[in-house]
This record gives sequence, structure tokens and C-alpha cells, in this order.
Amino acid sequence: MSDNAAALDSVQNRADPRAPESVTTLSPLAIILIEIALAVGGFGIGTGEFVIMGLLPDVASTYQVSIPMAGYVISAYAVGVVIGAPIIAILSARLPRRTLLLGLMIVFTIGNILSAMAPDFWTFTALRFITGLPHGAYFGVASLVAASMVPPNKRARAVGRVMLGLTIATLAGTPLATLMGQMLSWRAAFYLVGGIGVLTVLLLWYFQPRDTVKEGASIRRELSAFARTQVWLTLGIAAIGFGGMFSVFSYIASTTTQTAGLPVGMVSIVLALFGIGMNVGNIVGSRLADISLKGTIGGSMVFYVFVMLGFALFAHIPIALYITVFLIGCGFAPGPALQTRLMDVAADAQTLAAASNHSAFNIANALGAWLGGLVISWGWGFAATGYVGAFLSLVGLGVFLISVALEKRGVR
Repeated sequence: MSDNAAALDSVQNRADPRAPESVTTLSPLAIILIEIALAVGGFGIGTGEFVIMGLLPDVASTYQVSIPMAGYVISAYAVGVVIGAPIIAILSARLPRRTLLLGLMIVFTIGNILSAMAPDFWTFTALRFITGLPHGAYFGVASLVAASMVPPNKRARAVGRVMLGLTIATLAGTPLATLMGQMLSWRAAFYLVGGIGVLTVLLLWYFQPRDTVKEGASIRRELSAFARTQVWLTLGIAAIGFGGMFSVFSYIASTTTQTAGLPVGMVSIVLALFGIGMNVGNIVGSRLADISLKGTIGGSMVFYVFVMLGFALFAHIPIALYITVFLIGCGFAPGPALQTRLMDVAADAQTLAAASNHSAFNIANALGAWLGGLVISWGWGFAATGYVGAFLSLVGLGVFLISVALEKRGVR
């Protein structure tokens, strides 16, 4: 472990353009094993976040509450993510990354196991809030660790491999956990997620090298990220630009059955297409980001505008619905690019910036779902969520163009 620690520290310095170059690296096998461990954690977090959506009726029945009221547990988790990411990043400024990752995953594991044992609804809701706290910080720190192990021109792909755990969760983890919850009990699904958390802790403990805190690390230095205009603009791109994806995804089941006129059984196929698209977008987007970081972000926003318009106009045609839903999933492509850009614009406060990125994604989730529900309530129909998506993508593109313009003028 000590040899790996020294190697990791030297690679972290080499991956940072402000640090001296080093020739010492981890072995390719060691890097792969660390990335797998980090991705398994992402798989568990993604499964735990989304599985509740398919089990809400069961939870409502157990606690004898209405389904809309049961939906509070989803909001509680999202609030935990938004609040937890920046606070944990700030308070853990003096912690080694290995220690922080282990601590975050232990909290996540215990939170899910206790969620499965919750005796009443409000206890369950509180536990979902607590379980959401490590979410953003874990992905932020995991991305930093992954990027630090490879040369600068391969950082986005490393981040993408870690994020692959999250995207695979939407395709495989969530459906399997949901099926288990429906066949056995919704509590069994959370025990399963807790088990994935235990596995992640073991993998990180064994494969993640020990590291040391960089000289000068402090709460004050982490807070300096929020004094940087480019950090706020990059977070704004995520919080607004990705809102369109969640606007459509939040109501995709109703769009499938009521707008396209497809049977309920086809909803799972549509969701699978969305999940496949997310995985394709993650892989392709991370490769494009290593070629052109800003080109990938700006190009993805333009791509999103047209795809969302296509969804709004043609969602009533089944084949068009399948294609546009897949392409909307592909819109996850700028995810690794935004995470990597935050590493560049945050200077020495990378942990806070990287963790806050996932707070921004959850803000996008809330914003998109709210605006999508608003146009539906106005009687525009479920397909109109695509117009919301196009608008938010256009605004996200505008924020990106402002960021680039200010960067050219030297505004940090």
C-alpha cells in the first residue's frame, strides 16, 4: 500500500498543471482496480437513488400514506445531496481522499440498511435525507481520484469510467432492485443497496492507496472556489442545461402511454432506451471531452436543443419517441466534461467544486420536474416537456457562452 500511495501522490501532482511533473505512475492494473472500486460505489448510489421511484406504491402501502406524500422521500434524498455535497467538501478539507471516500460510503451503507428497517414514514424520510448527504461528495472526490491517476489528456475518460457506475445503475441496477423489491419487499431493495455499499467499502479499503493531505489544504481554501466566477458559471450550466433531461424523464411514463398511445408494458422499454443512451453518451462524451472540453460542453447544449424540440414535435409517433428518448439519454455526454472543467477552474479548491457539481445536477432535477409539471398543468400535454427542455438547454448554452467570453477576457 505504501508504494501505491507514493505513486498516487506523484501522479496527482503530474495531473495538476500547476504542480511539478513526475515520472512515477501507478501500474495499469492498479488504476483499473481503483476505477472499478470507485465505479461500484457509483453503481450503488445510483441504484439507491432511483429504485425508490418504482417502489413508491409499496412504501405508501406499508406506512399507510398517499403516494404523493410518499414522494417526499425522493425530495428528502435530493435535498440531502444538495446540502451535503458542499458542506462535506468544506468540512473534510483536511482529510485524505481515501479516508473521506471510505467514510462517505460507510454513511451511505448504514443509511440504506437503516432505511430498510425504518419503523415509520417520517423515520424513513429522515434516513433518506441522511443517505443523500454523501452522494455529491463521493462522486466529486471519486472523480478527482480518477483524474489524478492519468495524464491530463485522459482525465475526462477516467471521470467517465467512474460515472459509468451511475449510468449502468439506470440501465441494470435500478430495474433489478425494483424487481426484487416488488417480488419480496421494498425493504429487500434497500438491503441490496446496502450490500453494494459494503462491497464498495471492502474494495476501496483493499485497492485505494493511502494518500496524504496536500500542503495548505484548509476550509478557507476550499471556500475560495465560490469566489470564482467560472466555478459558478460551470455549475450554472449543469443546474440549468441538464434541467431539460429531467423535465422529460420525470413524465416519460405518462408520455409513453398517453401521448404515444403505447401499452404500459412499453414503459420499461422506453426507460431502457434512455439508460442505454446515458451509457453511450457517457462513453462518447468523455472521449470527446479529452479532445475538446469546451467544444463538448457547447456542442452538447446545441444538440440538446434540437433533440428536445424533436421530442416535443414527434413524441406522439412511437418510433420517434424511441429515437428521441435514446438521444436525450445520450445528452449525458457533457457530464464528464463539466466535472473536468470544474477541476480546471477551481484551482486549489477542487474538492468543493467537484462535489458541488452533483448538487447542481439535483437542482436541475428539481427545476426540470417543476417546469415540466407546470406546462402540463397548463394543458399543453406531456410532450410539451420537450419545449421546456429546449428552453433550458438554450439558457444553458447561453451560460456557457458567457463563461467562454469571460475566460477570453481573463476573468477567473
